[in-house]
Amino acid sequence: MEPTSERLRTPRAAGAAGIAFALLLAAAIVLMRIAVPAGNAADAAIPADRRWAVRAALEIVPFAGIFFLWFMGALRAHAGEAEDRFVATVFLGSGFVFTATLFVAAGAAGTVLAEDTPSDFGRHYAYTVLATYAMRMAAVFVFATSTIGRRLGVFPRPLAALGVVVGLVLIVVGSGVPWSELVFPAWALVVSLYVLLRPNRP
Repeated sequence: MEPTSERLRTPRAAGAAGIAFALLLAAAIVLMRIAVPAGNAADAAIPADRRWAVRAALEIVPFAGIFFLWFMGALRAHAGEAEDRFVATVFLGSGFVFTATLFVAAGAAGTVLAEDTPSDFGRHYAYTVLATYAMRMAAVFVFATSTIGRRLGVFPRPLAALGVVVGLVLIVVGSGVPWSELVFPAWALVVSLYVLLRPNRP
């Protein structure tokens, strides 16, 4: 019988965790976008009747971060010992910083909701951390993951090319285009489905 530790190293763990992360993060982003009126999201006031969406998003974010860490660990285990140390360091570093900035942004948004009169500074701070810094770290993570997957033959060329496109969108577009943050969970979902449906790696 295969040990439990070996079963956790299978691509199924990475696929399941990645799908959960992608769906949770996408739901949190959609809820935040629903709560913030059209226009400049950093400066707009959150209507009282839409604060439920922000609270729901804040409840989702911690679980999204947990599944992301699981997804990241399972992907690294799937790559095995053949991964490049430099790229692997970038992979781990960008993943950890992304998770940290995601939690910081959620914490800042939570303090804004707790105030009777939300401050422009707190709202702008939460939006900037999420849309600018977290998404830039997500771009680096996408680049590193695609590089590792392509070098080891785990990812086909089209999937690696998709990672490059997604990374460029997250870095160049950033917070300039609303809803652009959804490309990251969409990429994670595509990668997770591919890894889940193709368990045998070279």
